[in-house]
Amino acid sequence: MMVIPAIDLSQGQVVRLERGEMARRTVYSDHPAEMALLWQEEGAQRLHVVDLEGAIQGRPANLDSLRQIVEVVDIPVQMGGGLRTLADIAQVLDLGVRWVLLGTSALSSPDTLRGALDRFGEAVSVSIDARDGRVAIEGWTETSDMTTLEFALRVREMGVREVVHTDIKRDGMLTGPNLAALRELAENTDLRIIAAGGVKHLDDIRALRELEPLGVVGAITGRALYTGDLNLREAIRIAAGGT
Repeated sequence: MMVIPAIDLSQGQVVRLERGEMARRTVYSDHPAEMALLWQEEGAQRLHVVDLEGAIQGRPANLDSLRQIVEVVDIPVQMGGGLRTLADIAQVLDLGVRWVLLGTSALSSPDTLRGALDRFGEAVSVSIDARDGRVAIEGWTETSDMTTLEFALRVREMGVREVVHTDIKRDGMLTGPNLAALRELAENTDLRIIAAGGVKHLDDIRALRELEPLGVVGAITGRALYTGDLNLREAIRIAAGGT
């Protein structure tokens, strides 16, 4: 199982939010590329980058910072936030991003997701952002009527192979991952699932690793790394099967 550091971008800075609320925003660095290099040096196999303004505005807003990150690291980068059109997706992939994450557009515009899969194939993944078991969109400012499992089954049928599941109420709160929700998705789909939201301790990594045989292949962590609650090298070792 992978441990994937999160780099959330806002106004060119590395920040972390609590439950996706911009008013509860902590700045951790003015230099996103330097942070990306640090996580690479600590052993990260992949980086998770989110354009926070992009998610709200509906178009990428931190492309300069994203470009700098991709240029300095050798490990692959996945990115989400504000990707609503095929042109936006192509622009980000042209920068060197390996995987794009569609959230709002995947739910509200299935034709966009189909078109992206046809054009970009396995470079396209989906963000399943959950609030009380239902899918949130528009930068987490709205909650749809669709359950996370219904959404997962829909995108799987369309050809998606990997998703990121984020429990919004746990995101940035260091309260532990939502293991029950992850298990439900894993047991009812054959998707590759990357878990996000709530990771704090090495025990959280151990608990998520137990779900790896069901399809949970990665864990995204952000605030715990920035606060020092979680050591990335140790987390990677545990995720790989260490004790």
